[in-house]
Amino acid sequence: MSEKTVVVALGHKALGATLPEQKQATKAAAKAIADLVEDGAHVVISHSNGPQVGMIHTAMNEFGKAHPDYTFAPMSVCSAMSQGYIGYDLQNAIRAELISRGIYKPVATILTQVVIDPYDEAFGEPEKIIGRILTSEEAEAEEDKGNFVTEVGNGEYRRILAAPKPQKIVELETIRTLADAGQVVIAAGGGGIPVMEQGIDLHGASAIIEKDFASELLAEELNADTLLILTSVEKVSLNKDTDKETLLDTVSVADARKYIDENQFTAGSMLPKIEAAVAFAEKGNGHRTIITDIAHAKDGYKEKAGTIIK
Repeated sequence: MSEKTVVVALGHKALGATLPEQKQATKAAAKAIADLVEDGAHVVISHSNGPQVGMIHTAMNEFGKAHPDYTFAPMSVCSAMSQGYIGYDLQNAIRAELISRGIYKPVATILTQVVIDPYDEAFGEPEKIIGRILTSEEAEAEEDKGNFVTEVGNGEYRRILAAPKPQKIVELETIRTLADAGQVVIAAGGGGIPVMEQGIDLHGASAIIEKDFASELLAEELNADTLLILTSVEKVSLNKDTDKETLLDTVSVADARKYIDENQFTAGSMLPKIEAAVAFAEKGNGHRTIITDIAHAKDGYKEKAGTIIK
């Protein structure tokens, strides 16, 4: 692929949490994507799906409770639904923004499955909270089905899921073909639909894949030169929320690893972004990861803003 291929990982702030918020948020995301296209980059987009998949999971399972003839929706199905729902808004917003700039380039959303290892150690320590509040009786019923739950206070519980590492992107060649043809591609939404290989079949898994790790794998497999992670802050910081807080500009892989070892980054928040950034930067000559917010996406890509790891 082109040396100007960039994989953009959109975080929660770029998508909103409700239907109206998402509609509005994707317009801002579309402007950032269009800036990169205008600059001549091949753009492949991944995105988070936390609020959306939680909403879908809750809605589908509440429906199942009210209508016993319907089965409950497994997590993999909810993930697939979120990819379609988010992709619908995102691709239309990007298409409209490109046309407004006189750029006539197809935008496609690819329903993307990501293979995970059924023996991943994450299954022994699930940590991703999902779905609605459960009573103690409902929590016990979930545990009887082999699911994990955690108490969230006041005698209320919620399900928790494992976050295994992505191993393989099933639709990689489809994504590559469209990107090579100059299309803007939306793929691996929410980290991808988690699946396990069983012979020639793929079976959905009850898990959540970190979007940042899936984005890194996607960038690596596409031989992109840039992984652009858009989050809620302009720059990564050390000693966050203290009087010694320091903003990071350009950081070497070695220094980034040192900061990880010093526990500078919050697990489940900035830590996976830094880990993904390091993994991508060290796996190819000239690879770079930029972490910034959506307002500074263009400047970050030009290394005038954000935290650059290379």
